[in-house]
Amino acid sequence: MRRALLGGCALGLATGWNISNTGAIAPQLSRAYGVGLATIGLFTTALFTTHLIAQIPGGRASDHFGARRAGLLALVVIAVFSSVSMAAPVVWLAIVTRALTGFGTGVSFIAGSAYVRAVGGSPAAQGLFGGVGLAAGGFALAVVPQAERFLGWRAPYATAGLRTGVLLDRSLYRLAVLYSASLGLSVTVGNWVVTLLDRHGGLSKGAAGAVGSLTLALGIVTRPLGGWILREHPPWSRFAVGASLAGGAVGTLLLAVAQPPLVAALGAALVGIAAGLPFAPSFTGAALLRPDAPAAAVGLVNGAAAAVILAGTPLLGLSFGLRGDGRAGFVVVAALWLVALLVLPSARQLGASAATAATRSRSG
Repeated sequence: MRRALLGGCALGLATGWNISNTGAIAPQLSRAYGVGLATIGLFTTALFTTHLIAQIPGGRASDHFGARRAGLLALVVIAVFSSVSMAAPVVWLAIVTRALTGFGTGVSFIAGSAYVRAVGGSPAAQGLFGGVGLAAGGFALAVVPQAERFLGWRAPYATAGLRTGVLLDRSLYRLAVLYSASLGLSVTVGNWVVTLLDRHGGLSKGAAGAVGSLTLALGIVTRPLGGWILREHPPWSRFAVGASLAGGAVGTLLLAVAQPPLVAALGAALVGIAAGLPFAPSFTGAALLRPDAPAAAVGLVNGAAAAVILAGTPLLGLSFGLRGDGRAGFVVVAALWLVALLVLPSARQLGASAATAATRSRSG
């Protein structure tokens, strides 16, 4: 039943991702295609026009041939025409392929719902299916801009063709949690640490800024350090990453205490170490776990961290209006570092096995 539900949700993802995958990098697509933003908007219009047309035929196909067969065919249609979209940044090609992709998304969504129902899914299961489909659109907004760094204007189409396997890979989610803590929590803390130290640390604004800068500035050292450990001492990488998360928790608590200044500086430094050290293992591990879709895997990991920053920064700011004037919020963030430690990826998931093989090859 659980596997069947995952299959239905995968079909929902196929639709949801295409809600916003081109809009996620609309300005970049505008430059690549040499057209205005309104024209880029037609890419989504074309898809949803045929998506609408396919609803009733998709339902009939699911009833006649079975939801599983109809859904698999729909996924093939989405993958094929998303791939064709990557041929060249030509407007007419994008509009045509997006329209053809829309037939796939239309059938995919109806088949997904039918599949969940056919395997005995409850109303709650239907709700989960619908929620996953909708959330995929939001997730595309986070992942596609990250993938654009590697894939350029092709990112919306490449991730649309690869997304299902990547988003259902549990190993990647451990890396996503790790990097969400590392980057997401450190940036969230970094946005409010100066305010906290200014109010509770007995420091001038200049001194508070200098101490607070350590939460992010140390990344210039700790990010390369994490890569060096992974390359030169692969078996140590998991311990180093775990220790950095624990240090992030301790550092955030010390910042909540804020006094004396030396304690605040130590706390900021520990957060800075945690901010940078997991970077190379997280990205290296993601790419190695999904050699079929390395950019999409990295995009998922990096996008998760971006989501934490988007949600965490304003929420931590709200804590300054509560009892404790921000300190309670920092204590909560410290607990989140420890939650990430509970799902620490294995050494293999961090890329240690491949790094060990490369080290042996160099020594040989």
